[in-house]
Amino acid sequence: WGIDAGLWVEPELNTIGGESLARQILYGQRYSQSRFGQPSEIAWLPDSFGFSWQLPQLLKQGKIDYFATQKLRWNDTTTFPYSLFKWEGLDGTQLLSLTLPPIGSDIAPAQMATHGAEWEAKTGLREMLWLPGMGDHGGGPTRDMLEKARRWTDSPFFPNLTFTSVANHLKRLLPDENTPHDSETPDNPVAPLDREDFDDVTTQNGDSRGASHDLSRSIQSSKAKLPVWRDELYLELHRGCYTTHADQKWFNRRCEQLLVEAELFAALGAMQGVFTYPKTALETAWKQVLFNQFHDILPGTAIPEVFVTANQSWQAAHHMGKTVLTQALQAIADHILLPSPPQATAIPLLVFNALNWERTDLVEIALHSLPVKASTWGVFDPQTQDWLPTQLSPYASHAEAPPDQASSPLQKQSLQQQEIPTQLLFGAQVPSVGYRVYWLIPKPEQAAAEPPSTSEFDWQLENDFVRVVIDPITGDVAELWEKSTQTNLVRSPANQLQAFQDEGQYWDAWDIAPDYAEHPLPPPQLKSITWLESGLLRQRLQVVRELGVSTFQQDYVLDQSLPYLKVVTVADWQASQTVLKAAFPLTIEADHATFEIPFGAIARSTNPTDPHEKAKWEVPALRWADLSNQQVGLSILTDYKHGFDTQPQQLRLTLLKAPIWPDPTADRGRHTFTYALYPHRGDWRESQTPHQAIAFNTPLHTVCLAAAIDTQNASKTQNFPSLNEGGSESFLSLGSDKIHLAAFKQSEDDANTYVLRCWDLYGQGATLDLATPWGKPTYQRTDLLETEYDIAPAEQLTPWQIATLRSPSFINES
Repeated sequence: WGIDAGLWVEPELNTIGGESLARQILYGQRYSQSRFGQPSEIAWLPDSFGFSWQLPQLLKQGKIDYFATQKLRWNDTTTFPYSLFKWEGLDGTQLLSLTLPPIGSDIAPAQMATHGAEWEAKTGLREMLWLPGMGDHGGGPTRDMLEKARRWTDSPFFPNLTFTSVANHLKRLLPDENTPHDSETPDNPVAPLDREDFDDVTTQNGDSRGASHDLSRSIQSSKAKLPVWRDELYLELHRGCYTTHADQKWFNRRCEQLLVEAELFAALGAMQGVFTYPKTALETAWKQVLFNQFHDILPGTAIPEVFVTANQSWQAAHHMGKTVLTQALQAIADHILLPSPPQATAIPLLVFNALNWERTDLVEIALHSLPVKASTWGVFDPQTQDWLPTQLSPYASHAEAPPDQASSPLQKQSLQQQEIPTQLLFGAQVPSVGYRVYWLIPKPEQAAAEPPSTSEFDWQLENDFVRVVIDPITGDVAELWEKSTQTNLVRSPANQLQAFQDEGQYWDAWDIAPDYAEHPLPPPQLKSITWLESGLLRQRLQVVRELGVSTFQQDYVLDQSLPYLKVVTVADWQASQTVLKAAFPLTIEADHATFEIPFGAIARSTNPTDPHEKAKWEVPALRWADLSNQQVGLSILTDYKHGFDTQPQQLRLTLLKAPIWPDPTADRGRHTFTYALYPHRGDWRESQTPHQAIAFNTPLHTVCLAAAIDTQNASKTQNFPSLNEGGSESFLSLGSDKIHLAAFKQSEDDANTYVLRCWDLYGQGATLDLATPWGKPTYQRTDLLETEYDIAPAEQLTPWQIATLRSPSFINES
C-alpha cells in the first residue's frame, strides 16, 4: 500500500485562498498521521485543473517531497515537455514532480510500450510507472486486469512487473533526492506480481527478469540532470471553471474570510479568558469548506444534485463562522474599558479591524440594530474630541445573499425621491488587528453639514483620488482619472458589458469556447441612468441595462476615503451558452499583467509569442489583476470573480457563464457581485494593490453596546490593557506593512499555544517584528503541520516566503 494523499481532498487549486491550501495540507496530513502512522510523502493530484505557483513551497512545508499529476496530458495546445522534473516555486522551493501515465488504463502491452518509449526518451530511465485501473469509474484494477498481468509474466517479450508505491518508485530511481532513503524500506518492499493488494505497477524494459534495484542504480548514476520548471503549471483546458456556478465561488470566498476572522478574534478572546475557543466547531466548518473545494464542486462542474448537498455544507460553515465571529467580538467588547462619554445618552460603538495594518474606511451601521430610534445621529471621536461627518443612506454595501438568492434588480428612485435611510455612514480609522471606540449620539445638537449639490444630468463622481465620468448614452465609464498624475486611464467605453456565444464544447461547464471572440452578441441597451445619493461620504450613480433577456443594474459607488470606484452589480441572468465579460480598454500599454495567486502574484504576458503562453487566453486570479507601466496603472479588484483575459492595452474580467451541461440551470437567476476600478500611480507594488484588494474583501466589524448611562466600567474585568484616552488599541502588529497576516489560531495540539501564519505580500522580503500591548511575544518557526522548523533568523521572510509561527499566549497570566 502507498499513502498517496497529502491533502484533505483533491481540490481546485486556482481559485482558493492561500490559507485554504495550508489547511488542505494540515488536515490531510494529520489524517494520514492519525490513520496510518505517518504523513503522506506525495501530493497525489491527478485531476485538478492546473496548479498555482506557490504549491511547491506549501507542499514542502507540509512534509511532502513529491508531486504527481497526469492532468497536463489534457492540454489542448501544447504538450507538456517533461515526465520527471523539478518544479521550482515562486519562492525558489524545488519539488520533485512526476507526470503520471494515463489513469484508467488496462494491462495493454502496446500502450505500455508506447508510454515506456516516451518515458525513456524524456528521462533516460528504463524503469517506468504504470497505473492499471478503472480511473473515474471505480479507481482500482479489476480481476480481469490482474489475470492479464499474471499471464503476461510468462512471456519473454513482456517487461518485468513489480508492485510498489509511487513514492518508493521515485526513491529508487532518484535515491539522492530529498532524503537519503534506501531503495526500499523494510516496511514497504518491492512486491512480486502475485501480491493480491497493490497500488501501482513498475515495469522494467530489458532481458533481466529479476528485481530492478541494480539496474535502477546504474541508470541513476548515468542520468542527466533533471529539468527545472519555473512557472505555474497552467492547464490549457477547462478555463470556464474560474467562472461557472458563481454560487460556489461566493460561498468559498465568504467562508474562507469568515473562518479566518472568526479564528482570529476567538483566539484573542481566549487568551484573555473572556471567550472559550470553539476548536471543534471551527475545525468542522473548515473541513466542510475544504471538502467543497473538491475539483468538481468549486469549479461548478458537477451534476445538479451535488450542489444541493454542497450548499447545505457551505451554509453550515458560513453560519458557524459568522456565529463564532459575532460572539467573539461581543465577548471582547464587553470587557473593554470605555473612555468617558460626551453625554449620558451616548451609545458606545466599537469598530474592529482584522487586518494587520491601520486602515481608514467607511463604517455602515444598520439603523434598526441600534438600541434607540432617532431621526438624526452624530458620531463623536473620543480620541480627537471631534464630531465626524456622517451620512444616512438607504443602501447597504455588503450583500449577504449568494447568487440566486439576491433581491430582484429593481430600478431605484432618483436622488430627489430617495428611499427611507437604513444605514448610518461615517469614516473610521482603526489600528492593526485592533479596535477603536466611537460614540453615537441620537439627535445631536450640532448642525449637519450640507451635502454637495449634484445636477440630475451631471454624470460625474469625484473624491480626492479619483474622478469618473459616466457616458449617459451607454452607461459605460467614459473617463477614469488618477488625480495625482492627472492621467485618464481608460479609453471609452470602459466597463463595457460584452457577451459572446459560448457553444460547441463537450465539456460545456468546464470550458470556454476557444473561438468565442468571433461570436459577439448585440451590445446592452441602456434603460436608465439615475443619481441615487450624493453625500459628503459616498456618491452613488446607477445605470440599468438590458442584454438580450438579461438585466444588469450597476451602481457606480465612490467613497470619500477610498481611491477606487466600486461597481456594485445586481444581475438577472437568463442567457444560455453565453459568456459575459466587462472590458476595460486602457490609455497605457504594458507587455505583462500581474495577477494574485494563493500567497503570491504572477506576471503573465499580454502579447505572447510562445505557444504555451498563447494558450493562456483566459487566466485565473484571486482578488486582483493589474496592468501598469512604471508611471501609472489600473488594478481590478474583485470579490468572487476570478477569470481574466488581457491585451497590451486592455484588462477584461469574466463575469458570468451559462452552460447547459451537466447542470442545465447553472447560474440562471439573480446575482450580486462587486468589483472595483483602482487607478493608481506607479506599478502594483508602489500603489499597494494587494492592500487595497484585501481590504476590499474584509469589511470593518462593529459592536454596539448599551448606552453610556447603562455602561459600568467598574464591573468589567480588566483583562485587556488600560486604554489611552482615545479608546483604541492594536492587539497585534507584525512590524511591516509588506507582510500579510493569513491566520491566527489556537494550536492543533495545545490549547495554551497559538499559531500565526503570514506571508511576504510583495515578493521583496520582509522582517517580522511582532508587537502586542503585553510586550513582544516569544515564538519559533514551524512548518504547516505546526512542528518545529529550523529557519534562522526566525524573523526574516525571504521573497514570497510563507511563515508559520508558534507562540505561547501573548499575555503573562501572572
